[in-house]
Amino acid sequence: MQFTLFMAWRYLFSKKSHNLINIISLVSMIGLAVGTAALIIVLSVFNGFENVIKSLYHTFNPDLMITVKQGKTFEINRFPLEKIKTWPGIAQVVQVVEEDALFKYNDKQYIGKIKGLSENYEKVNRIDTAMRSGSFVLQSGKADFAVLGVGVAWSLGVNLRDAGDLLTVFVPRRGSPSSFNFSNAFNRDAIRPAGVFSIQQDFDEKYVLVPLRFARKLLNYKQEVTSVEIYLKKGADADKIQSEIKKILGTTFQVQNRFQQNETLFKIMKSEKTAIYLILVFILILASFNMIGSLSILIVEKVKDIATLKSMGANVRVVRRIFLKQGLLISLISGGTGLIIGFVVLWLQQTYGLVQLGSTQGDFIINAYPVRMQLFDFIYVFLTVQLIGLLASWYPVRFLLRDFDKIKLK
Repeated sequence: MQFTLFMAWRYLFSKKSHNLINIISLVSMIGLAVGTAALIIVLSVFNGFENVIKSLYHTFNPDLMITVKQGKTFEINRFPLEKIKTWPGIAQVVQVVEEDALFKYNDKQYIGKIKGLSENYEKVNRIDTAMRSGSFVLQSGKADFAVLGVGVAWSLGVNLRDAGDLLTVFVPRRGSPSSFNFSNAFNRDAIRPAGVFSIQQDFDEKYVLVPLRFARKLLNYKQEVTSVEIYLKKGADADKIQSEIKKILGTTFQVQNRFQQNETLFKIMKSEKTAIYLILVFILILASFNMIGSLSILIVEKVKDIATLKSMGANVRVVRRIFLKQGLLISLISGGTGLIIGFVVLWLQQTYGLVQLGSTQGDFIINAYPVRMQLFDFIYVFLTVQLIGLLASWYPVRFLLRDFDKIKLK
């Protein structure tokens, strides 16, 4: 063990002449440890919520979505559909027609969106895991069915057990119909509700899923689609496939991955995590003032020891290293202890769900606060604590030992 490290270790754990120094040192270590634990716990819980939100959007959104840059629709027969279908890593290519619509059920009305999906969507369907009631079926033989978001179903008062009541869908008629004649301004058709899904408020209060053939008939479309959704095989390289499809389609179309489809949401989540991190780091900086105080008092108390070391040939650099390493030992022990405490708390929450969200009635998607531990978070939290400890140690060591040449053995 180096001499400076040995002395720092001795000064840290040896009994001081004044008990106040021991108390301040202990308080500084506890403060940094608690702050470190709080930082890693909050970041991991935030990761958990982020993971939950991403999984919800993953349920509804495709891996890649192709839309036209100009206009609203494009004809599928002019689109290289077969070439993209056979591309390695692609599981299914789903044709989509999406349009604003007015829904009427008995005497209630609601404005939302219809989303017409081609028949092969059922092969990659993820919404069946989010069904609140009924079943996920869009077509059976010649019969068409609708699957509604729970918000839409609630607003319309849809009763799935009543097979006699149909959902009537109104969409604006293309062209220039008379705005004074309702029957001429809208196309309408009726469809039987088959199920209700619940994913996320943005989807639940907006969408009604229908077969593609129903949507095309309602909108007087023949080969038009508003988008093409691509679902990838497990383990496929999404970025590589996205890049290759862009080369095939050229500049007429845009190909968006899951992040780009919800770019604003994910940017906000990232900004929130950064803001939380900075706030907790500021709290850690405040906690480090205790360490500055304990080191300052210790340097003043050890003036005789410093004079003795000086008489034995130690220069100011050696003495500074002793007290600087003591500060680093405090931050090292505090940071390590805080991370261990944080890991234990997070593991208990992850395993047993000790802290609940406040409801046992199934009102929430999850019952307990979600946790997702990431190694990178532990690394940069530890490095952050060490940086704060280094800065907190440097100031008192540099300031109080500036008159090292005047210290003499009495």
